[in-house]
Amino acid sequence: MRIAMIGTGYVGLVSGACFADFGHQVTCVDKDGDKIAALRRGEIPIFEPGLDALVNSNVKAGRLDFTTDLAAPVADADAVFIAVGTPSRRGDGHADLSYVHAAAREIAAVLSGFTVVVTKSTVPVGTGDEVERLIRETNPSADVVIASNPEFLREGAAIRDFKFPDRIVIGTSDERARKVLGDVYRPLSLNKAPLMFTARRTAELIKYAANAFLATKITFINEIADLAEKVGADVQEVARGIGLDNRIGSKFLHAGPGFGGSCFPKDTRALVKIALDHDVQLRIVEAVLAVNDNRKRAMARKVSSAAGGSLRGKTVAVLGLTFKPDTDDMREAPSIPLVTGLLDLGAKVRAHDPVGMEQARRELPDIEYCDDPYACVRGADAMVVVTEWVQYRTLDLDRLKRELAHPLVVDLRNIYRPEDMAALGFIYESVGRGLEPRK
Repeated sequence: MRIAMIGTGYVGLVSGACFADFGHQVTCVDKDGDKIAALRRGEIPIFEPGLDALVNSNVKAGRLDFTTDLAAPVADADAVFIAVGTPSRRGDGHADLSYVHAAAREIAAVLSGFTVVVTKSTVPVGTGDEVERLIRETNPSADVVIASNPEFLREGAAIRDFKFPDRIVIGTSDERARKVLGDVYRPLSLNKAPLMFTARRTAELIKYAANAFLATKITFINEIADLAEKVGADVQEVARGIGLDNRIGSKFLHAGPGFGGSCFPKDTRALVKIALDHDVQLRIVEAVLAVNDNRKRAMARKVSSAAGGSLRGKTVAVLGLTFKPDTDDMREAPSIPLVTGLLDLGAKVRAHDPVGMEQARRELPDIEYCDDPYACVRGADAMVVVTEWVQYRTLDLDRLKRELAHPLVVDLRNIYRPEDMAALGFIYESVGRGLEPRK
């Protein structure tokens, strides 16, 4: 199959490389000439484990190419995927569809023969209808079907998620489109990935509903963590106890400083806006957003409380800046309100992250960055773990204690065991692990 992928951001680049690895002929298109030139040189603009090798091997095999001109790839394509950004619109939280609409018009002008145009970007319900209207308005004679195929990729595990998906959702009622997209995903049949065909609007809503539900699980366990601290319970054991129930499941029940990233905050806000546009109030999702925002802001106060109630003039070492490990993504990262709050409370902040410091400097320019975690904590009055990078799990704790001016560790990801930290003489604060009263 010949595939044109419009957009070389996170979704477009990962999807394009994986489709090429399936054996399809894929051309990725982007208006950013510098990005395309870098990709042709083998330089990957995002950090995703294994993506550089996957891209380079398929370029070498002649199955993957990059260009700024969509005319030829779209004209030759059996399927055209729209994978451009849909950031939150300023003011109302609705998804900004300007890039999707622009792509639809450009695609329409160069379509040739029967083509399936697929929205892979996360888009509000009804976007496929508007894409179809724009394409038919621009090119009334086009032989085209518009489908929806939302992505469910986790940053840091995107390639595995693409090749071993829980499900593939395709929104179309057209038999020709079902056959084309069935052939696109046919290589996954060996993995027995369930191919789920739905109506287009249903597919669009599935994406938002999935992210909102996962965000709700995270927010739920974070509120239980607050209660666990007060009553002397261990939220990690609570999470395991409820996660063993098959109706609940253990994933996304890890207490921490709140969810971030490119999907959950943006998509939950957009879902609330979609509902309001249709006179529906999603009270649970609205509460999830409010609780999550409040939690992020509260983390700086948690550090201050652990440090005796004041951070003025003290140095705080922050380990981990990206919203999760195995990515360089700083979008909506909990580290941003945390660090901002620490600075507002009068602290001096140093930070380290294995791969995200270049991106972090754009968001947090007023702090010191260290290339080594031990240098980061040297002479600091407190160390705060914000992102659960595996490198931080294996740090030499004896050395950490020697480097710190004051042996205070605030572990917002619960990567250390309280008994180990106590034995080494740390003052240790974690999330949702209260001290059970002695009997």
